[in-house]
Amino acid sequence: MSVFRSGAVIVALGLATAAPAESRFGLEHLRQLVRISEPQVAPRGDRVAFLVTRVDEDENRYETELAVVEMATRAVRSVSRLPGLASPRWLPDGARLVALATDGTGQSQAFALDLAGGAPRRITNVAGGVEQIALGPDGARLAFIAPDPAPERTGVERWNDGFVVGRDGYRTMAAPRPSHLWLVPVEGGVPRRLTSGAASLSTSLGTSPIAWSPDGRTLAIRRTLSAHSGDAGTSWIESVDAATGAARAVTGGRAGEGHPAFSADGATIAYLASRDGDPANGDELHVAPSAGGPGRAVSRGLDRSLGWFFHAGSGFLVGGNDHTRVGLWALAPDAAARPLELGPVVEFTDVDRGPTGAIALAGSEAGRPSELYFMASADAAPVRLTDFNAPVAALALGRSEALRWTSSDGVAADGVLTFPPDFDAKRRWPLVLYIHGGPTGSSNESFSELAQLLAARGFVVLQPNYRGSDNLGNAFQRGIVTGAGSGPGRDVIAGVEAVKRLGYVDADRVAVSGWSYGGFMTVWMLGHYPGFRAAVAGAAALDLVDMYALSDLNVMPRHAITGSPWTEGREAAYREESPLTNVTKIDTPTLILSCVGDSRVAVTQSYKLFRALEDREVETQFVAYPCSTHLPPDPVRQRDVYARWIAWLETRLAAPR
Repeated sequence: MSVFRSGAVIVALGLATAAPAESRFGLEHLRQLVRISEPQVAPRGDRVAFLVTRVDEDENRYETELAVVEMATRAVRSVSRLPGLASPRWLPDGARLVALATDGTGQSQAFALDLAGGAPRRITNVAGGVEQIALGPDGARLAFIAPDPAPERTGVERWNDGFVVGRDGYRTMAAPRPSHLWLVPVEGGVPRRLTSGAASLSTSLGTSPIAWSPDGRTLAIRRTLSAHSGDAGTSWIESVDAATGAARAVTGGRAGEGHPAFSADGATIAYLASRDGDPANGDELHVAPSAGGPGRAVSRGLDRSLGWFFHAGSGFLVGGNDHTRVGLWALAPDAAARPLELGPVVEFTDVDRGPTGAIALAGSEAGRPSELYFMASADAAPVRLTDFNAPVAALALGRSEALRWTSSDGVAADGVLTFPPDFDAKRRWPLVLYIHGGPTGSSNESFSELAQLLAARGFVVLQPNYRGSDNLGNAFQRGIVTGAGSGPGRDVIAGVEAVKRLGYVDADRVAVSGWSYGGFMTVWMLGHYPGFRAAVAGAAALDLVDMYALSDLNVMPRHAITGSPWTEGREAAYREESPLTNVTKIDTPTLILSCVGDSRVAVTQSYKLFRALEDREVETQFVAYPCSTHLPPDPVRQRDVYARWIAWLETRLAAPR
């Protein structure tokens, strides 16, 4: 049973017991970690709703609670513990919310929740579940996205489940169905369909938010070419008449447009799209007339790939990865972006800007996992409102700091070093590379579970940001296009050499590890740079041809996969840049980890690596998890991944040769 109870929240905030100063972060502390997400500022700015997720190891699951903090008193109270809580949204009265939660059949539905108490009131009853919700400006109507129902089959045709394969991953079990836009009265009523057709509002890779115009007459949505996952990158913004369902494309482009939002006067729609329409580039903020017309990039001067934006007066607040932090900027028309001061908050995973201009962040510090932070305005310093992770913050944690270097071909890169709690620069320490996945994304100085676990065991940990990462501008992110492994490999090895020059690393005890693209880079480093003492390759994407043919991403152009390996003479380049090509040069003891039902990176790639190493009598072990996800989704398997990762490295880096 979960120990997270409604009345325990305030106790957890105010009376958390600090751990002894000498205690280090260990596997046993994973169950204490609390994750804060999806903050929502109330209409008057007087309270903030957010989700609190805790580990329930006994049931091997995560439990999520909807909580509210009152700004006047800083008191936190529970609102709901419905299963599958997500997407809380305030009604205009500030006393009720709408949120998604799972019903008795496991489908996600919309529910109304009252702060005063009482049973949740169900709003939707959609057979395939609800994927996205957005409240109209007056709070009377709820827009939602839901998949079309499967076609009914009768008689013997009930057993005929063959389907035509499109741009799908190898684990697809049925033809994907397009998702569409609906409206339903919040107080109850029959849903009304607004869109239809083969072009979908979502794929298995995700759904873009819905936006309402200020007058409630129009909605803005993202459409994709189809529901097939490989078509997810071909997307565009449409405006939809709320009364008639009449829809039209806003810009006429199809270059990965998404996340639309109307301006306060409804005259323009802002949205994110790839720079210059190239999916290998970062995402920029664009603005187009809501009546239709070409979009204009407005964040080019910032040169960062953006993940969030909000209208703020005549300008915007925008956010994205920036060196070894996550940045938030004020972006005014025809002016340079102004960075906002976030104090100790080095990463935020979710952010909301309320109608009064207040900002709520679900963020973390270098020595503190996820908490809720509040900024009364864009120029106010963040104030931490919660203390859920105080027991972990009180441990003797490893210090993290940024490191910058230049690769052999002149490319400037950076990364994060995390040190053991008792670090002494006069000693010689083993070094572990922990390479992030993506490749789009980056490592930063915020609290990292695995980096802290490794540092607590006496390792210096380097998390390198290689070209393809989205934290150093478009040229750096795009630098991976010409070499999926070779370019990033130069960055990673240059980072290793930079750390060695600092004088406290035992050059004979260096290990490399990572998951997904981090696993790709792990095996690339083993095959091209000898001398690693141990390795851990998780969900390693070893073969670019397999990634194109089998992954749920498949033909979608992205980072280093910009087209088919079987056209324009690309196959040789794909083979050359695949880690599997150099697997016969690997002699490093390697632990292989994978989920057997991974749709992103087929487990067959891990089997190839395992057979190659085993046949050549290289020390190896392959541990597979019976999950249908890219990462184990539950706390027990996640802990096992960390335990095996650490044990493999600890055994092989224990002492100098």
